Amino acid sequence: MTGTRRRGRELALQALYQADVTSGEPPIPAPDLWRHFDEPESAPAPDDARAFASELVTGVRARRERIDALIGDAAEHWRLERLSQIDRNILRIGAYELLCRPDVPATVAIDEAIEIAKRFGNDESATFVNGVLDHVATAVGAKERQPAR
Repeated sequence: MTGTRRRGRELALQALYQADVTSGEPPIPAPDLWRHFDEPESAPAPDDARAFASELVTGVRARRERIDALIGDAAEHWRLERLSQIDRNILRIGAYELLCRPDVPATVAIDEAIEIAKRFGNDESATFVNGVLDHVATAVGAKERQPAR
């Protein structure tokens, strides 16, 4: 069973990936959008997961330039547009959490991105995502911060 936040991250990945494939902007999340991504063999995503996905997509949209610059700096020898669409969007979600979600410990944001990369990416995705997000976490000072309790 997948946790609510993991499911939200997966929904956000699907929305961002769809936008990449169609060369469009990620949709402004609306409640009906998430029904499109429900998996037929499982229960619909809980409302909390959908709300979290909406926050992630909205946050990535709003800060895409900064997020992409951080990823570009961290992904040595890789241009952002050359990354697979899955890896690029997993990195965007992880970088958004590292940059804008002080309540999410850096280790959690990175570990979640790695697990999603294992599920949706290729054989090298998890290792690549780990390395890039580790650099991003250092660049934004996320490793040093303590989550609010």
